[in-house]
Amino acid sequence: MTETKNTDSIVGRGNVEGANLFRTWFDELGGAAERGQGAAYVFVMGSMAELLKVFDLPLVLPEITSLQTAVRRVAHEFLTEAEDHGYSPDICGYVKADVGLYLRNGKHPMGMIPKPALAVLTNACNTYIKWAEIWERAYHVPVFTLDIPATRSAGGQTWQGHPDFENDCKYVLAQIKELIVLCEQVTGKKFDVDRLRETMQYANDMNLGWKRVLELNKSRPSLFNALTDGTVYLGVSNNFRGTEEGSRFFKNLVEEMEYKAAHGIGTQTEEKYRLAFVGVPCYPIFRRFNEMFTEWGGAFVNSTYLHFASGGANYGFEYDLKHPLESLAQGTLISVRSAMDSMFHQDRVLIEMVKDYAMDGVVYHPIKSCRTVSTGLADGRRALMAATDTPSLFIESDMMDKRVVSEAQMKNRIDAFFEGLATRRQQMAAV
Repeated sequence: MTETKNTDSIVGRGNVEGANLFRTWFDELGGAAERGQGAAYVFVMGSMAELLKVFDLPLVLPEITSLQTAVRRVAHEFLTEAEDHGYSPDICGYVKADVGLYLRNGKHPMGMIPKPALAVLTNACNTYIKWAEIWERAYHVPVFTLDIPATRSAGGQTWQGHPDFENDCKYVLAQIKELIVLCEQVTGKKFDVDRLRETMQYANDMNLGWKRVLELNKSRPSLFNALTDGTVYLGVSNNFRGTEEGSRFFKNLVEEMEYKAAHGIGTQTEEKYRLAFVGVPCYPIFRRFNEMFTEWGGAFVNSTYLHFASGGANYGFEYDLKHPLESLAQGTLISVRSAMDSMFHQDRVLIEMVKDYAMDGVVYHPIKSCRTVSTGLADGRRALMAATDTPSLFIESDMMDKRVVSEAQMKNRIDAFFEGLATRRQQMAAV
């Protein structure tokens, strides 16, 4: 009886707690909007949540508010409104959904979204910069861009002690000090270094937890679905970064995954094929998109999305609380650089992922809306196949726009992919 009770209380807990926290986040944003409190508009890669929480600024992550319109099947309404306003059908669907939100004065299917008091972004994605310019014109708020030095070449990262790394950290630190001054001006609050240490400790817990959860999914069977469950975990990692709630969630999630690993509890009754996912999910038919793989016994064990959309938290970086500002600069550099590497040098990430997670195949999902993620995937696919001889599937749709999502066409390609995997397995068994 004790075993049953433990299983009932632990297995699936992360999804339930994650959904509740997500609702809490939207409720808190709705409360801020009702009070007329300005928020900090930030992005998932380099949100600077640890610092902004010191100034009690609510965080709005427009990538997440936008994708939620697609998950709730109303994205087309927001996209059409933005296009009617003059935005091209070819640009990022997240941007257009956010423009639609602005045109609706913050009215979102999950509640009201507050207007920004300032916007903070990095150069991790080229769209971030143009997107923030829209906010600057629409809301007349200050915009702060953190310029994060990227990896000079694939596999060419430098680390502590290397002159390039130390110079990069100093460059980021100088910008963080400028951001602190701006936050003081916007909020009227003085910077409190002890509060920063507190939020950084919570972020440490989350980073270590996220890294451990990813590592635990090497188990057979896999413990969570990187596409569906992983999106819930990502939401918490971004929306509650630097908070006690976020810290507690990831400690509980590690406990759940370790329990499932010890008891051989997987996401499926029979896991036939272990898969990696590359790109951004197809949110307009999110559940059905996943089912087209699970029906064949395909399990998404990991994805590049869990790396770059976690803001680099997958690296598990720990802040040095004795030197908070210097360590924040170092952590920001490493995490954002890691996020960019997961997008721009994803073949390197995937080669290790295929080996470490015993992948049977890789699914590439380029999307019309996001050229930053999608450009170069075909070349990356060729590099992966040359290095690992891993079967792969290349299917195109979109993360937001249902007008370019063809379920029937995708299903035909997915079915053929699994038929090929089955034939390959039979041939290998016969050798």
